Amino acid sequence: MARPAKARLNLEALRHNIAHARALAPQSKIMAVVKANAYGHGAVVIAQTLQPLADALAVACIDEALELRAAGISAPILLLEGFFEADEVHIAAAENFWLCIDNEWQLNVLEQEKLQQPVQVWLKIDTGMHRLGFAPELSSDAYKRLKSSANVLDEIVLCTHFASADDLLSDQTQEQLDVFNNTCEALPGLRSAANSPGLLGWPESHFDWVRPGYMLYGNSPLAIQHDNAQALRPVMTLSSTIISLHEVKPGESVGYGATWTAQQPSRIATVTIGYGDGYPRLARNGTPVLVNGQRASLAGRVSMDMITIDVTHLPDVKIGDEVILWGDGLPLAEVAACAGTIGYELTTRMPARTRRLVSKA
Repeated sequence: MARPAKARLNLEALRHNIAHARALAPQSKIMAVVKANAYGHGAVVIAQTLQPLADALAVACIDEALELRAAGISAPILLLEGFFEADEVHIAAAENFWLCIDNEWQLNVLEQEKLQQPVQVWLKIDTGMHRLGFAPELSSDAYKRLKSSANVLDEIVLCTHFASADDLLSDQTQEQLDVFNNTCEALPGLRSAANSPGLLGWPESHFDWVRPGYMLYGNSPLAIQHDNAQALRPVMTLSSTIISLHEVKPGESVGYGATWTAQQPSRIATVTIGYGDGYPRLARNGTPVLVNGQRASLAGRVSMDMITIDVTHLPDVKIGDEVILWGDGLPLAEVAACAGTIGYELTTRMPARTRRLVSKA
């Protein structure tokens, strides 16, 4: 018998979401981002599904790319952080890994190594996030050096990354776009700027390549409701079952630290899921869950293996009933907000202990 806590993965929702991305940017190629174990969903199964639907895939580093190659993924794979050691450049050339070049050290190594075949390069320009990339005034020189290198394929993609695209009211994204456009004006080549929030909310950022990540998994990165995000379907539904029911008198407390106290005669259900299964320990009292499709709320501190929920208003609840923690019918973002975090963190921290059950339809 398996532990009831599980993450169900709906691959049809994944296919729907990338089709939605394609419809939003029909003139752009799609770089599907599957870094961090495909945001906790499982890199191999996600990449296998996306490979025929995307134009390329993207990961953070070469280890993630090699895992996909070992699983038979043949699509081009962009290393978003480029390389960390010179030997990785040779592996990239052999495996058709594309390299994002974002600093002088990487550029020097790429120029000096003797590769058996040239690599595809994306040149990152720092337009205001100040994390990775060449300053705009240094980008032209970096571009010329790449163009003159025998190790670099002729077509260089110019890219940048947004700091605040999730906030549609912020001026920073437009400022970054202006810097990017001005910098690229004298540099021939394809362009890429749009991440998931850029793709959903900033159509002027779509350019030649878009890089959807978080939205592919059915979650909106935008800070406010937006029509383009409403069409997304959650890929992961985290669920478990009720294993115990207790009657609690007024004034009695539940769980570690006695953080929840009954104000009336209450019925408490214990669910076999906890922070050891990826459910956030900092989820506060009142965090919503779904029991048989109806809302209930967290009552008491999250422990390693269990949570307790108040089902007083649901008299028909019984042991064995399913509880959905997020996903189908319960937005991940709502749960994340109750834990003082973001949905990205919740899914990427999903441990191996929690089974992934794949549904293709």
